[in-house]
Amino acid sequence: MPRTVVYALGGNALSSPDGGDEEDTALVLAKVMSDVVDLLESGWRVVVTHGNGPQVGRLLELDSDTPMDSWVAATQGMIGHSLSINLDSILRRRGRPERTAVLLTRVEVDGSDEGFNLPTKPVGPILDDDSVMSRDWDIAETIHGARRVVASPLPMRILDLQVIQALVDQHAVVICGGGGGIPIIDKNSHYSGVPAVIDKDRLSALLAVKLDAEALIISTGIDAVRTGFGTANEISHSSLSLDQCEEYMAAGEFPLGSMAPKIGALMEAALHRPGLSSILCAPGDALKAIRGETGTTIRA
Repeated sequence: MPRTVVYALGGNALSSPDGGDEEDTALVLAKVMSDVVDLLESGWRVVVTHGNGPQVGRLLELDSDTPMDSWVAATQGMIGHSLSINLDSILRRRGRPERTAVLLTRVEVDGSDEGFNLPTKPVGPILDDDSVMSRDWDIAETIHGARRVVASPLPMRILDLQVIQALVDQHAVVICGGGGGIPIIDKNSHYSGVPAVIDKDRLSALLAVKLDAEALIISTGIDAVRTGFGTANEISHSSLSLDQCEEYMAAGEFPLGSMAPKIGALMEAALHRPGLSSILCAPGDALKAIRGETGTTIRA
């Protein structure tokens, strides 16, 4: 039977916040493309999700008045196009039958989510004093300076789930869920976009569960989960149980701004879809990680 994998990559894999080194970006993108093709050739159906933080940040710097949900939608199209045109070219050269499908993905969140009462997710550029005083935004002081902050609510429902499933059934490589999805609330039976950022990895976990996927892969800048990072007691883990993850979380082993959301998302998928392989690995290692040869697998 065909198996489905949700493959999540970060926005920094496509473009670093300051524009980054084009050569390094191209190398990471090539490894991502290689992962997708390797998975297809091993019989997997592939759904790709991606981050968009650097891209949205630059667009907000150019135009901060456009609603954030519109910029999330715009970057879904921009990044999806870039991934799609590269991947379709490779698939055609390799004689593969699959083609890509890029889908704007709307995700419902709870309008009463506590995140809206205490926004903490920094977005956009560093603000000068005039902007701080004149803008009707939630603003917080970061290590780099004052920045706008928005809510980061949990994803509740993927509005376009049935369309994604239909495309997967047609053997398309579906590129969706960009930036965690376009955040939508349902108010009096009317959908409205909201200024928020849904965690891309949490959305990827929800998508993997709802698609009955056999694997969730979070592709990131390290090759495995480590504890005691940077110390003489550093350990690289090839596998972790949910209980072990909980213990390491409580001990502060996974920083809130980096590894904690990824581990949390992998735990969610493993908990709600027994038998699913929740994997963290570096770009280029996806197939080896599924085989247990590298990366870290979290199991219920």
